[in-house]
Amino acid sequence: MSHPLVLFDELPDLGPPAINTAAFDAATIHELDAESSIVHVHGLITGHDELLRQLSTLAVWEQRRRWMYNREVEEPRLTHEYRDLSTAPAFLVEVGTALSAYCGVRYDRLWMNWYRDHRDSTSWHADRPASTPPSAVVPVVSLGAARRFLIRRGDGGRSTSFAPAGGDVLIMRGRCQRDWQHSVPKQQSPAGPRMSLNFSSTAQVGS
Repeated sequence: MSHPLVLFDELPDLGPPAINTAAFDAATIHELDAESSIVHVHGLITGHDELLRQLSTLAVWEQRRRWMYNREVEEPRLTHEYRDLSTAPAFLVEVGTALSAYCGVRYDRLWMNWYRDHRDSTSWHADRPASTPPSAVVPVVSLGAARRFLIRRGDGGRSTSFAPAGGDVLIMRGRCQRDWQHSVPKQQSPAGPRMSLNFSSTAQVGS
């Protein structure tokens, strides 16, 4: 898959990254059903484009390959995992600490996705190992361009769409990982780079 050079110099200069904890007070809650909901925290990270620039320079990104039907294909995004959050860049550790305090869960791992443009995507899935326990609280921080985030019941049907802006957080709560699936689909219109920071907890899944 060919992608144009990402021109980070074209991103707006919003200053250095910082955490706006006051954003938690204005969060909105979207009930999916009686046991599952999504909390949308608007603008938790200011200077998110600068943070995206900084993370893009890390020599950790990889494009994984996986089997699809009878052939091996490249995943349409770049990824990296910090199995120990304390080894991640200091600002990401601070974000994890803020989310831990708000969610009441000690986050100690981080999975990052880099969507280079509108052609990168993530198909329908539930997060593992958060899908193991009956319920879980999983925050996903968005940086850079806005992209659609879809969630639907695991057996299919109509999806609910969110469009988190850069710096926003979507927190999947309750049985979102057991009864629901989510995706970031490809789109027709061009889009700038986006990264997602998915925080997880070994304590939450009991391992």
